[in-house]
Amino acid sequence: MNASQPEEAKPDPYVAFRNAGFRRFLLSNFAFNLGRQAMSITIALQVLHWTNSAAAIGFIGLVNVIPLIFLVLPSGVLADKYDRRKIITLTMSASCALSIMLVMVTHFHDSIPYVGVLRGANRLIETVAHFFTSKDNLGAIHFDNPALPIVYLLQLLHATVRVVGAPARGSIIPVLVPPSQLTNALTWNSSTFELSAVLGPVLGGFVAVWSYTAVYAADAVFSIVLAVSLVGIALQPRKPRDASLPVPKASAGATFIWRQKPVLAAITLDLFAVLLGGLTAMYPLYAKNIFHFENYEFWAGCMRAAPSVGAIMMAVFVAHSRPFKRPGITLLWSVVCFGAAIVIFALSRNIFLSLFALFLTGICDNVSVVIRHTLVQMLTPDYLRGRVTSVNQLFIGCSNEISEFRGGLMAARFGPVAAATFGGVCTIMVVVSVALSLPAIRTVPPLNQLKPIEDEK
Repeated sequence: MNASQPEEAKPDPYVAFRNAGFRRFLLSNFAFNLGRQAMSITIALQVLHWTNSAAAIGFIGLVNVIPLIFLVLPSGVLADKYDRRKIITLTMSASCALSIMLVMVTHFHDSIPYVGVLRGANRLIETVAHFFTSKDNLGAIHFDNPALPIVYLLQLLHATVRVVGAPARGSIIPVLVPPSQLTNALTWNSSTFELSAVLGPVLGGFVAVWSYTAVYAADAVFSIVLAVSLVGIALQPRKPRDASLPVPKASAGATFIWRQKPVLAAITLDLFAVLLGGLTAMYPLYAKNIFHFENYEFWAGCMRAAPSVGAIMMAVFVAHSRPFKRPGITLLWSVVCFGAAIVIFALSRNIFLSLFALFLTGICDNVSVVIRHTLVQMLTPDYLRGRVTSVNQLFIGCSNEISEFRGGLMAARFGPVAAATFGGVCTIMVVVSVALSLPAIRTVPPLNQLKPIEDEK
């Protein structure tokens, strides 16, 4: 090495923790995600227990995606226009109230009168489920619990509140830490999310064997923790917006992403990889119908947690490493490996090989998450972060929820093995398509060299 060029200092892996506001948000957001992850697997297990229908699990994804489609862009405008801390506090308080209602409905479900509107709702759900269910399984499914439509309704309201608050939660970190610490903060935020995704499903699956209501009660507590934790935290000074520029439209986030081809490629990869390769709806089905575990709730939670174990290990590695030199190429290969690991899981009949394959999906997914989140947050000017984050979360949310819907319906019609294999193979095909159609992703510079795109007059 040339003596005039000093060796690059190794980054401080814990630099973001020096900010008190970031620490408070990280811990409280971890608690919220822990409750959300536990509740997600618990609702799927509860619906499966009440109906014995794979299609009914898929309907949960449909319920979750409806408010996302209609509200995510206006929510992005709210996050840019108003104090993000207040938005988070209000939406988390509402989430707490809805979880308490879910506790009451679940605990007293046997006492709910089976009135006409609930009977009619169950018949409608059953009719749609029959359309997507193979003839061999029609006799095994049943929709006769009066609380089922109420649970779907509460989940719809939960999803609505979550969507309204999501852009504020997703775009608050850049105003909690200096720009030089943003990549580190996003990496640790991803790590704690993955830790919650490990603990949440396992705890949810374990506790659900004993009580569904206990999981929902814990979610209520964790939601209110996040609501109160942001009161009074200090924010970084924000760069003033040029008053001569017009006020951005709600669609400005989508326009920005369309113009920035590396961001578009990264989001497209995530959208279709999760949309086609998502396995969430199939974990209970694999545990119950493929592996035939008696305590399938626990093993479904283990399957849900395995990817996050891999993601946590990779996140810690990334936090202690220098930035990726060629993040675009790394992103493409990580999604290819993600699809290959899904195929291994789909075809495996050994639980330990299956869990290892899911562990590998988590490693690959974490690389994708860190690169994508850093691209979005580093390239986006602050006045657009709420709008861009809302579009990003529209892609993420649609892919996750529609993936659950797609997986449940395909599993009901063709079986979980065919549904999972299809997703893994299609994920690999998507990578090839993106690499050819959006070549800008292959030339992205190291993440620590990225800067916000300047305002365009």
